[in-house]
Order: sequence, then structure tokens, then C-alpha cells
Amino acid sequence: MVTLKEIARECNVSAATVSNILNGKHKVSQETRQKVMDVVRRRGYQPNSLAKGLRTQKTKTIGIIAEDIAQFSTPDILEGIMNYFEPRGYRTVVKNLRMYARWNDTWYDDDQAYHSILDPILQEIASLMVDGLIYIAGHARMVPCFLDNMSMPAVMAYAYACDSGVPSVLVDDETSAYEIVKYLIGRGHRKIGVIAGNAENIHSQKRLIGYQKALYEAGILYNPQWVYYAQWDKESAYEAAKELLQTEITAVFCMADRMAGGVYCLLDEQGRRAGRDIAVAGFDNQDIAEYFVPGLTTMALPLHDIGSTAARCLLEQIEKPEAREKETPQEILIPCTFTERDSVQRI
Repeated sequence: MVTLKEIARECNVSAATVSNILNGKHKVSQETRQKVMDVVRRRGYQPNSLAKGLRTQKTKTIGIIAEDIAQFSTPDILEGIMNYFEPRGYRTVVKNLRMYARWNDTWYDDDQAYHSILDPILQEIASLMVDGLIYIAGHARMVPCFLDNMSMPAVMAYAYACDSGVPSVLVDDETSAYEIVKYLIGRGHRKIGVIAGNAENIHSQKRLIGYQKALYEAGILYNPQWVYYAQWDKESAYEAAKELLQTEITAVFCMADRMAGGVYCLLDEQGRRAGRDIAVAGFDNQDIAEYFVPGLTTMALPLHDIGSTAARCLLEQIEKPEAREKETPQEILIPCTFTERDSVQRI
């Protein structure tokens, strides 16, 4: 591998001159600059980023830890992070914990299993001398993933960081649920049922608050008997819909598009149709939503924006260390985007 000193020797200039030219810091003649850059390109010289990092205390490298890249929400968040950093000259190192692939959803309360995977990754990330770290969670919850004595800046994406001073960038579940239920009400529906996710899940809790807020503002009495909990999948939502659709509701708010699929299946078996016999609204705007028949009205998760916002927050900490001195952690809520299709009829 060609070195900076070899470039300097071939150009008959000092190593300091070559370094300054590469960093745009030194006033030299255009002829000398062109001569050095021609040799750099011809010889394929690549700066030693680690050595530079030792000198400047910055490596222009960002560590990213994902709980599981296979989670539907993770790729877009990751793309948002990388798309933000790359034009600014930062490289990213991505580590995939594969938590869902290893243990499905059985690891949430198993600290020993969790840290047996996480802790070695944190040590490896620290050894790479990254300038900062972003942790991408698989779903919203309190995540105690950062070490108390960790000196590097950090940001939590898609969940809440337990650690003081670590900003958390999240979906604004409450406002987004409020908006789509308000839309249902605006289409004339006042008897609106809900198929929610797990009752203890933060997404479920926040979205239910948004649902209740929309009802309250419209003067509609909240009926807890119209709220059914499922497991964020089509099968359990199908079973919940069997009970819910026997009530007098005219609309169903499903807290995930996959759960709306369970409602569609039941309606099809009954010879009924979403958007004609009963209104169905989803949440997430996964790819399947537009291929339902009819297409599913839903809320698009701001995944790319969560990633780019997390990246911006981290860069602010890197460039302005004083920003890390705040006593309370920040929570940055990103609203979803309403996506209207044909699954909600007007009555």
C-alpha cells in the first residue's frame, strides 16, 4: 500500500505539504497541487483513517447497532441514517444483533440472553473508536442498552433510551392514531372498533390514547368493549375480528396493516367487503397495504425520517459536545403520513 511519504518523495515535496493539500489547508501553487493530486490518483493512495483519528480524536466513523435487520421497520431507518452521514464524509459500521431471528419475541425480559449478545458488540464498537453510536430497536419500549460509563455520544432510534442524556427518536403514535380515527369520524363513522397490539406494548398504549382523544373531541363515548387485543399478526387479528364484527360497529381501526389483513380475510369469508360493508383502517403502510382489495387506508411510518433525525441528533452531539450535558433525555416524536385508499366508505 502506497504511503503519504512515498507520494511526497515522488513529488519532491514534504509529507506535510501532501497532507495539507489532501486536507485543503495549505496554500500552494496550482502546479504543485495538481502534481500531488495526479500522483495520488495514479498511485491509488488512500488516507489511513485510523491514524488520522488518533491525531484528531475523530475517525469520521459511526457505529450502528440493530436489534434485527430483518424487522420490517429497520431497513428504512438504516437507510435514513446512512443517507444522512455519507454526504458528510462519515462511514458507518453496522452490527446486527439478530435478536428476533435467535429468539423471536422471548428475549425482551431475559437480560442475560440480551447482554450475552449485546455486550461483546458494544466492546467491539468501542474498539473501533467510532465517533458516535445509534441503536435501532425493533419496537418501542424502554431499552437499557447503553453503558453508564460510555463516553461516546449515542442516540436511540424507534424506542426509548433508559439512559440519562441519550436522545430518543420515535414514531408519534398518539398523534398519528388520532389523525386516522379523526378521518374515520369525518367519514361519518361514530361506532369505531379497535384491534390493538399487545396491551403492554407502548405502540398499543399510545395509539389507544390517540383513538380516545379523537372520540372525546367528537363527543363520542369511549366503549372499552369495542377494543380487542391481538399479537400484531393476521391470525390473531382474524380471531379478534370474529368477536368485534358481531357488535354494531361500522369501522375498525387496526393498529397494524398485517392485522387489517385478518379483518379482510374474515370479511371475505362472510361475503362482505372493506370500504363497502364496513370501514377498515390500518397503520404502518407496509407494502401489502396497497395490494389489499380494496387498497388499505393507513398511516405511513416515518422510518426514513426517524433515521435521518437520529443521525442529525448524533452529529450535533459529536460537533457540539456541550449538547450532551442536558440533564433530561430528549424525546423527538416524528408523525406518520396519512395514506388514503379505498377501504373507508362514507356513511
